Amino acid sequence: MKPDSELLKAADPIIESELAADLGKEGDLTSLFTVPAGLTGTGEILSKGEGRVAGLEIAARVFCRVDSTVTLDLRIRDGQAVTRGSVIGTAAGPVRSLLSAERTALNFIQRLSGIATRTAAFVAAVKGTNAVILDTRKTTPGWRVLEKYAVRQGGGRNHRMGLYDAVMIKDNHVDACGGIGKAIERCLENMKKNGKPLFIEVETRNLDEVREAAGYPIQRIMLDNMDAGTMREAVRMIGGRIETEASGNVTLANVRSVADTGVNYISIGGLTHSVPVLDISFDIRIAR
Repeated sequence: MKPDSELLKAADPIIESELAADLGKEGDLTSLFTVPAGLTGTGEILSKGEGRVAGLEIAARVFCRVDSTVTLDLRIRDGQAVTRGSVIGTAAGPVRSLLSAERTALNFIQRLSGIATRTAAFVAAVKGTNAVILDTRKTTPGWRVLEKYAVRQGGGRNHRMGLYDAVMIKDNHVDACGGIGKAIERCLENMKKNGKPLFIEVETRNLDEVREAAGYPIQRIMLDNMDAGTMREAVRMIGGRIETEASGNVTLANVRSVADTGVNYISIGGLTHSVPVLDISFDIRIAR
């Protein structure tokens, strides 16, 4: 699957920024000083671990931004699984250009593939249940569209993209309004005034808050940092009338037990905020 236009539009300024930070005004001094001008070669992009790949087309744009004569042959598509030693693709052209683009290109692939890989592991862990794995807004500044794309390549789904596209009443909103009911009522009143219906989700911290939130025409109730028994009771209370989402302290070790409570969604900040990269190398062969 190739990235959509929104992804590429988001990626281009990041590519420019990363290359500017790496190359500065002087360029890749080491390659300029040591590699003969005109020397050509082919670099293999190799996976050094097992996982799910994402960000390949973005990396390809890095190479082409450095040197439009570089040619790419991607043998694996975003979203596909790789094993240790898998050849993901090749980049051919002037060696100076390949070396100048290498690190920035790999940074994109490794980071996004790490997110796709972590997401795929959570998706596999809840297979056979009704639970859907979601990301959060805990993303790297400037990389949100890219990282949420990587989540999709791992089989997960995106929560709201930002503060602008849904209403999510959290504990601070509740405390500021003086209660869940008051917060929801203010949202409903403003939506009616503006004539703009919006998706409303409400974060709850205990069964009393769940019971109160469930009495309003909202779309989803978040069960925040609840144990499995409490979540199961909350799901029973809601009875399928409103979507449910589990959040807080979800790990690969406990995600299955969370899914087994019957929640519809499980949101996990760790898909993006602290994920290890997928180790990927770039090995150049010189044309002789």
